Amino acid sequence: MTIVLNPVWSNGVQKLKVVSQTPTKPAKGLLPPVHNDEIHALRCLQQLRSKDKPIEKYIYLSQLKDADHAMFYRLCLANMAEFTPLIYTPTVGDACLQYSHIFRRPEGLFISIKDKGNIGKILRNWPRKEEARISVVTDGSRILGLGDLGVNGMPISIGKLSLYVAGAGIRPESTVPICLDFGTDTQRYLDDPLYLGLRQRRVPFAEAAEFMEEFMQEMATVFPKLLIQFEDFATDKAFAYLESFRNRYPLFNDDIQGTGAVVLSGFMNAAKLSSAASGRPLTDHRILFLGAGSAGVGVAMQLMSFFKLQGLSEEEARDRIYLVDSQGLIFDGRGPMAEHKKYFSRKDYNGAPMKDLTEIIKYVQPTALLGLSTTKGAFNQSVIETMSALNPRPIIFPLSNPVRLSECEFHEAVEWSQGRVLFASGSPFPEQEYNGRVLYPGQGNNMYIFPGLGLGAILSRASRVTDSMVEASSLGLADSLTQDERAQDLLYPRVERIREISAQIALSVIRAAQKAGVDRSIDLRTMSDAELLGFVRSRMWNP
Repeated sequence: MTIVLNPVWSNGVQKLKVVSQTPTKPAKGLLPPVHNDEIHALRCLQQLRSKDKPIEKYIYLSQLKDADHAMFYRLCLANMAEFTPLIYTPTVGDACLQYSHIFRRPEGLFISIKDKGNIGKILRNWPRKEEARISVVTDGSRILGLGDLGVNGMPISIGKLSLYVAGAGIRPESTVPICLDFGTDTQRYLDDPLYLGLRQRRVPFAEAAEFMEEFMQEMATVFPKLLIQFEDFATDKAFAYLESFRNRYPLFNDDIQGTGAVVLSGFMNAAKLSSAASGRPLTDHRILFLGAGSAGVGVAMQLMSFFKLQGLSEEEARDRIYLVDSQGLIFDGRGPMAEHKKYFSRKDYNGAPMKDLTEIIKYVQPTALLGLSTTKGAFNQSVIETMSALNPRPIIFPLSNPVRLSECEFHEAVEWSQGRVLFASGSPFPEQEYNGRVLYPGQGNNMYIFPGLGLGAILSRASRVTDSMVEASSLGLADSLTQDERAQDLLYPRVERIREISAQIALSVIRAAQKAGVDRSIDLRTMSDAELLGFVRSRMWNP
């Protein structure tokens, strides 16, 4: 076996580093005589499909990734539609809930509040520091719509990074899953003898924020080439940490920015179909949100870009967006509210509080209804029929994950809208037949956005992730539909094309980074788009 060594400098001393290589095949006699990868791929698929519960399939795939990551990703790329719901939503939600019970072996870095003052030392324990390029970091305080899961949130970091590898060709050894343990306020975990996290209540925000300052500084020191994705922090912390660190480090928050970008993309395609049916201009759209947490407000902020692209001012764009939370329509006269809700609080309504969603729809008369409330059944028959009475093709996006928290299901939206709905959800739903036509649900899955966004930021060596880079990823996704996909009124491309889509998004993101002046790979600036796309594809790892 040939070992390749590269010279590297560390603290003024030259050292030799082993270059990562594809593992060699076992020596003769260490495998059965007729073993080959093609047949073994079929064997692995057969073993997977023999499991009758999604969580059992998740456990099997976790074991396969650990034993043979090349085979895991090879099968994943060949069966994206089948694998994605197993390694990400909705199954990853159950994996998080049961993490302390299904735990086999550690994967990733665990850093607790008790490690404050020694965070750098712990980060240096990571065995692949030089290779590290992308980290997904969570504190488990708001996993999907499942609440405070504490250290049980680690599978969300692992699952996201698996999709960076599968969707954008990031090398597996370049990924760093991290779970920060600040305690948990969920009593059943504190009482569970198998719970893997600290048995204490969550520390106050001020203490956690002080920890995060040290954590981010040490991350930049230990992993100087690392892009960081914040994932599933509780709403107030998510906004606070993004605001605090986004201009100092290369990072983004997937719940706030990634969700917003993928929804903007689907909404752009839906809005065109809706306007074609109604004859009204794109500037006439009105969007009503049910849910005003970090994801809801983040999506609303991103959707302002839609109206600005149509030539409207920021004030005009904001005027076309309405938010509803657990207390009803958000308006100034309602009283005190969380800081992140104030931007979209209505100033043109001073009546009695409005809590009934159907009545709010009649008042607002929206063309689009988006759900990020994690309230199952919130888009009931009355709601969807009212939307359908107002619009020839109503836009209904129940975006809450997992499926059991979705505001409505696809078959309900189809039936209650008489097949006219333009639908996208956060979790997958099966296609439906209506009046002899097959209708396909869109899935506003962040996996369309973050792999390409991350790849573009890494290759451009962006010093920070700008709003323009996030918007570029969204526009790149919106433009990626094929003629066949448009003919079927699809709002998102088929997930089987994820590598092709991610490459195009990465190209758009690199160009946006260059325009913003945050790129440090200056040699990419002189490449034509065709050359740059070729470069992006050449840097994508294949199993």
